[in-house]
Amino acid sequence: MARAWLSVPRALSLDRAPSSCFRPEPPAARVVPVMVRTATVVVSVAAQRRLVAVAAATKMAPAASGEEPAGKTFIEEMRATAMRMHTRDQSRDGEKEAPLEPPVAKWEPTVEGYLRFLVDIKLVFETLEAVVDRAAVPWYAEFRNTGLERSEALKKDLKWFKQQGHIIPEPSAAGITYASFLEELSEKEPQAFINHFYNLYFGHAAGGRIIGKKVAEKLNLQKELEFYEWEGDLSQLQKNVRDKLNQVASAWSREEKDRCLDEMEKSFICSVDLRRHMFT
Repeated sequence: MARAWLSVPRALSLDRAPSSCFRPEPPAARVVPVMVRTATVVVSVAAQRRLVAVAAATKMAPAASGEEPAGKTFIEEMRATAMRMHTRDQSRDGEKEAPLEPPVAKWEPTVEGYLRFLVDIKLVFETLEAVVDRAAVPWYAEFRNTGLERSEALKKDLKWFKQQGHIIPEPSAAGITYASFLEELSEKEPQAFINHFYNLYFGHAAGGRIIGKKVAEKLNLQKELEFYEWEGDLSQLQKNVRDKLNQVASAWSREEKDRCLDEMEKSFICSVDLRRHMFT
């Protein structure tokens, strides 16, 4: 039975906290005004000097001053931010206390759940491809025909499953909601959209392939899906896209780059929510 929070597909709010991409947030706590009597506080001269020193150091920090991290390309910044979304067990740069999803070894996937995932992720990749083809933001056109596109491969895989006698489901509310969110984000916040673009393509080519192999073994599929294969040298295709991302980002302000990086956690959570079809 579908979860209650999947029952109504609707676009995600762009200013929503990233605790989950698709679950509604709890109602806001009631605020009760309280009168507070102010008191006079005496601060020593030494304490005042320490406060001034801290304030000066804060102003000099790169995040506050808008300085670029020394010697790093923007893609390196993105990768470093992505690594922090992991636990220390998953990555030496990880900062999360607990993983966003259970280890694949503990998953108990079904063919039906796997098909729901494939249908939803196909819709999401179709949305990415449509956005860059339309290029409402001119520099989106830089990311057309990269060789990383996945929707056609997914069509072939779903056709194969149908030929084996499986019923192909319609996209779930989770997939529809994420696709709608990406459409809206691409129009209003292009830098944040690029974070999802980066994570969906590069994440699939890395951890996604490992997940696909292990799920296929658990389901005894006896077939290598097209979803996990690319025409040409994958490393070169990825390098080409990284170079384009660095080139495009070179024209962004520091604030725009930070907006892209700030979307990382929501991007990770959205992808995990789609994979729930395979482990819940």
